[in-house]
Amino acid sequence: MDIRLVTETYLPDINGVATTLGCLVGGLRERGHRVSVTCPRGRSRRDLGDGAEVPGLALPFYREVRFGLPRRRAFLAEWREDPPDAVHIATEGPLGASALAAARTLGLPVTTSLHTNFHAYARAYRMGWLAMPVMRYLRRFHNRSDGTFIPTDKQATELAASGFERLIVLGRGVDTDLFSPTRRDTALRASWGADDRTPVLLHVGRLAAEKNLDLLVEAMDLARSVNPSTRLVIVGDGPERGRLERHLPDAIFTGALRGEVLARHYASADAFLFPSLTETFGIVVLEAMASGLDCLSFDYAAGRMLIDPDVNGLLAPLDSPQVFLDQVPVLLAGDADGRRHRARETALRYGWSAVIDAFEQHLRSVVDGVERRAAALEGHA
Repeated sequence: MDIRLVTETYLPDINGVATTLGCLVGGLRERGHRVSVTCPRGRSRRDLGDGAEVPGLALPFYREVRFGLPRRRAFLAEWREDPPDAVHIATEGPLGASALAAARTLGLPVTTSLHTNFHAYARAYRMGWLAMPVMRYLRRFHNRSDGTFIPTDKQATELAASGFERLIVLGRGVDTDLFSPTRRDTALRASWGADDRTPVLLHVGRLAAEKNLDLLVEAMDLARSVNPSTRLVIVGDGPERGRLERHLPDAIFTGALRGEVLARHYASADAFLFPSLTETFGIVVLEAMASGLDCLSFDYAAGRMLIDPDVNGLLAPLDSPQVFLDQVPVLLAGDADGRRHRARETALRYGWSAVIDAFEQHLRSVVDGVERRAAALEGHA
């Protein structure tokens, strides 16, 4: 197939959306498909295939996040001259909206993905009054497509109840060769001031308001009070980093990491804290489990899908931050080898190959369905 991907974020950006799209595009290309990517211009070179970088703007309160400017006329001209088999739109910003309008005008098969809970973000940024208008926009946007990919069955149920149509559940995967306990590095631990007996708690993610970072601070403060030798490592960057550094002066802040360096940081820790309440999935939980970490998460998204409480990790009810905190001492108890081993076993069942196969099959189904409808209309005419 000839597939055009339109997105506001793409590798080498560091976030779950870019990671997911990079794996999907790489897998589709390995299977012989032509995949061209259109995205906003970034600071580093991107592998866009026959696609293009386009003008974009940064969010004023979060410079690392960019959105593309609309280009409906350009999409119309390009896709009339060289029609793709399918258009996939991964983000709902101005660039994605213009691509959706162009694809609908030309009658092209078009799918979308819902990667981000923007309505939940509105509440995190104290703009809760925007949550319902944002939800209405997302529903109208995605219902114009031939299918919307989402990561979990629970989200499918919730969105269907809110009026979203043609939902397709597509899970997430992890590179279990890259993210592996074998990458544990005693020299890296020593640089953190940790030996084999020192508990090391890790958090990986964007340091932004929607990530429930106040609870992360409480959890790490509690860990230090239970065991003062505990080391705290925070991987990631964002507008909240300065505030976190002030509240957690003893923590080690690495900034954003990727690839083998990131994998060594995962494997060299002992447990993973993930307090976010705004994820559609939370791919870092899967990376942590693949690395053999004992994970503490809330009972939703990746946590609900992957963690069997007290078997391969720890869960707190969605509305119970105190239960989340109550389980921090369990992470420090030193008896989690069984959970850590079973976390790795769980992650081994979530390779990217099956996810890419499913995505490919769903795209083919959408293309075939659009072609059948077009043929039926011609027959009636």
